[in-house]
Amino acid sequence: MTTSSAFEAPPGPARRVLCVGAAVMDTLFRVRSLPAGQGKILPYDMLQIAEGMASSAAFAVARLGGNASLWGAVGNDATGERIIADLGNSGIDTSGMLRVDGARSAVSTILVDDQGERLIVPFYDAGLHETVKPVTIEDVSSFDAVLVDVRWPKLALRTLSAAREAGKPAILDGDVAADGVIEMLAPASHIVFSQPAAERLAGAAELVKVVGLLKRKFEQAFVSVTAGENGSFWFEDRTGEIAHLAAPKVRAVDTLAAGDIFHGAFALAVAEGLPIEETMRWASMAAALKCQVFGGRTGAPSRVEVCDGLRDWDVPMTKMRDR
Repeated sequence: MTTSSAFEAPPGPARRVLCVGAAVMDTLFRVRSLPAGQGKILPYDMLQIAEGMASSAAFAVARLGGNASLWGAVGNDATGERIIADLGNSGIDTSGMLRVDGARSAVSTILVDDQGERLIVPFYDAGLHETVKPVTIEDVSSFDAVLVDVRWPKLALRTLSAAREAGKPAILDGDVAADGVIEMLAPASHIVFSQPAAERLAGAAELVKVVGLLKRKFEQAFVSVTAGENGSFWFEDRTGEIAHLAAPKVRAVDTLAAGDIFHGAFALAVAEGLPIEETMRWASMAAALKCQVFGGRTGAPSRVEVCDGLRDWDVPMTKMRDR
């Protein structure tokens, strides 16, 4: 069992993580249950907050003591200004954000029920991500790791490629995307898939088999799959085995952004040089603690909270073979 002291911040300056991708103004409504058909549903709580996969991951990095930067795009509109201000006030460096004339900022309406499940209706303007700046080794050289999502594939590809050339960890949040997007982002050194994306890409549902199939597809990368309450799976490159770590048991209030918090915690742990099992434990606990709080990314835990959670969590990792 790894002691919680192993997860304390390393000496020296906070590690720097660059996150690339989605920046969205979300309107969250809390409801007793998700609708089953047409009609009217009355929420009993609501929150408006700037988030999105890369944005929420960046917030997790900041909450956990890292130095987080975000490259994303917003429209040159009032919503875009609010998104940038909200994220900047949350401790994220937004100086690399792009304001796009003629495009509307991304928005999303989200229902969260009393079991923590959600219904998401996102809108991304097609013109938001048309402009793609060049990304050089010098642009990423000051970062200790980069993390990209699938919402801005062309910029993600350039960022991953530059990071690999610079010898930096190049991490992909492998969520559900249009056909060919994840394959296009193959330069990633680490891919952490969501379960729906992994099953879709592998054409299988049994997660041990899925991990094996994805590892054969992306041989150059560390490959893992997050499966919510069923924990996480990853391919052990040294032994050829597939490892499984059960998820911490919590009462889920809001699962929105839990995967993003996992990715942000994962990226920071990789940047800090944690071994992979400790990295997966760290990210799993961060995501689980987030699920106990309504409010999307606002539930991201602090480093102290994650370390406290890990002190009492002694679930062993198991290993198996892909048959």
